[in-house]
Amino acid sequence: MDSDGNDGGAGPKPWEGVWRFTAPAVDVSVPQARHAVRDLLRRQGVPLAPDLAQGLLLIVSELVTNAVRHAAVVSPELAVEVAAGADWVRVAVEDGHPYRPTALEADAGQTGGRGLLLVREIVREESGACDVEHTAGGGKVCWAALPLSPRA
Repeated sequence: MDSDGNDGGAGPKPWEGVWRFTAPAVDVSVPQARHAVRDLLRRQGVPLAPDLAQGLLLIVSELVTNAVRHAAVVSPELAVEVAAGADWVRVAVEDGHPYRPTALEADAGQTGGRGLLLVREIVREESGACDVEHTAGGGKVCWAALPLSPRA
């Protein structure tokens, strides 16, 4: 301990925190959410390597797109949360629809349906984690967390 009684630890990093915003569940919210998250991460100084930042922003786009396409009929608003810790960053999208999406194998002839597969692949490549959880209000939160340090 130092003379002030502190343990001498580094304490929280300047970029650590949790930020949340809401958006209407409409198509234009997809790029707006991606840009808002990008700007937030830059403003807070979260130390993301360029490829990790691109992967994280792609995850935001896919999760918001899923909420817009599949939950808007029940949930006209969605929430995006960004949380950054000393060693990780997490993005989450919450909506009021109870349906739990699954990453299904997409038909090669389909033009959509690959979003969650893409999210899972990015998370796997970066040694992160992702899941879907139900909320107390009957909706769900789809989230992905990635480590800030380089892949092992």
